[in-house]
Amino acid sequence: MKRAVIAPVFIVFVVFVVATAFALAAAQSGGGATPSSPAGPVPRAADGHPDLSGVWWPGSDLTVRPLAPSPAPASAPAGPAAAPRPRPSFASLYQPWALEKAKTLSDKDDPSLHCTSVAFGTLNVSLYGMGVVGQIVQTPKFVVMLTETYHGFRLVPTDGRKHRDDVPPSLRGDSVARWDGDTLVVDTTNFTDTNWMAAEGAVSFHSDALHIVERYRRVDANTLEVEATVEDPKVLTGPWVVPKQTLRLAPFDQIMEVACTGTATAALMDAASKTNYGKK
Repeated sequence: MKRAVIAPVFIVFVVFVVATAFALAAAQSGGGATPSSPAGPVPRAADGHPDLSGVWWPGSDLTVRPLAPSPAPASAPAGPAAAPRPRPSFASLYQPWALEKAKTLSDKDDPSLHCTSVAFGTLNVSLYGMGVVGQIVQTPKFVVMLTETYHGFRLVPTDGRKHRDDVPPSLRGDSVARWDGDTLVVDTTNFTDTNWMAAEGAVSFHSDALHIVERYRRVDANTLEVEATVEDPKVLTGPWVVPKQTLRLAPFDQIMEVACTGTATAALMDAASKTNYGKK
């Protein structure tokens, strides 16, 4: 019950803005997703490695679905309802002390209400950040990862350099990458502990010991698979293996900005501070 007020408002706000960006971008490119067609081969850069460049998304515009499950068709045989299978999450691995701390936090404590980006991704894809679309620009020395939300970006060196030791901790961490065959392995450390792993009221605080390893593999011209393993020995009981995500090449070639300002989130912060989230 604690997310009954703020989370839906925040989700609708983000969905509306991002979906609008999708519609505008699709219109500029001549339409939405094209009918299914055989995917071409994986494009390759001059150095022979797969070229990951492109705008990537789930494969279609967002659809806002009701929170309650749809009733079964009348013809469906009656039977006991299956218990929902719990999906692993970062917070499901909290150490006892972290679980107790999480109980004291709610939507009103979400750093994203102050226009702070997330450390990972609300939909388990770091490229999306808080949205549902991201862009990769690949050069001989860098892979640049851009999100539409909250000015998020990562500059990921691929030329063999090590993590930097001359920069302070940051919201998105410090990333370096290497090629493992046709898979790009991205290693990210040096996070600040002031943001959450995800947004929209999903309590997911982390420590400055956060360490994320991602694997990006372009399956064909239109498909990118992403796997990730997250470690945080200060707050987790063990590694969180993120479910594999499949991204599709979008029918447009440029993302748009989904900006955040105090004006945009003021109403959300005010509502969160006045709601008891079902507590008596």
